[in-house]
Amino acid sequence: MLAMINRVAFEFFGLPIYWYAIIIVSGIAIGLWLANRESLRVGLKEDDISNYMLWALPLAIVGARLYYVLFDLKPYLADPIQIFNTRSGGLAIYGGLIAALIVLIVYTRRNFIDPWLFLDVCAPSVILAQAIGRWGNFMNHEAFGGKTTEAFLNRLHLPQFIIQNMRIEGFYRQPTFLYESSWNFVGFLLLIFLRKYTQLFKEGELFLSYVVWYSFGRFFIEGMRTDSLYLFANLRVSQLLSFGLFFGGLVLIWLRRRKNVKNYRRSLGKNEALL
Repeated sequence: MLAMINRVAFEFFGLPIYWYAIIIVSGIAIGLWLANRESLRVGLKEDDISNYMLWALPLAIVGARLYYVLFDLKPYLADPIQIFNTRSGGLAIYGGLIAALIVLIVYTRRNFIDPWLFLDVCAPSVILAQAIGRWGNFMNHEAFGGKTTEAFLNRLHLPQFIIQNMRIEGFYRQPTFLYESSWNFVGFLLLIFLRKYTQLFKEGELFLSYVVWYSFGRFFIEGMRTDSLYLFANLRVSQLLSFGLFFGGLVLIWLRRRKNVKNYRRSLGKNEALL
């Protein structure tokens, strides 16, 4: 049997450096590079994305932590100092995305940038960073699903290092980190492919397509996980939010297209009146 992966990559002057941090930072760096390239293509300034990230990244970490703490409040009320102990885990991606979106709205308004254009530039980078980041969960032996069998994992044709590291707490587990990483990577490829066809998308719809794609997959994968945050009973926070985002994204696409059709008809009417 293969040895379990050590979540510590190496030590730096006695300080453990975790694979989780290395993978998350790598995902962010790759996403930033990709977004910078796209921003120049669509006419944004060279440093628009980088300047945004200087604010968005630290506040996204704060948002991810606050989201997790608010929906798992009891242990932190008993020991409030643990709120700041992020090294023990407890960052929720939805909280980070919400915080980053708030920063984006403020940043684009202050810098006179079309927020929908900015969101379209960021969307492929974000979902790629999410796909990479899930491997940090694998290295931490977290974000896994319910019990399964080694035979089932073998039928998925997974490498042995994944199968053996899915044996957690004495049982083989569903590799939900891998399901979500794969779903996100396919979404990234679709967004990169489809954004070339500008006639298919109105401004902002690439981002809304990301929202719809990610939330649809997250809803079902979240239902398989064993570490979900709950509102009450069996109602998972991330499933409820995914449900709202999926339909909200579709409705926004429909409303914005309907508005464009109305504006087009109105302009036609004015032109006919002039004739």
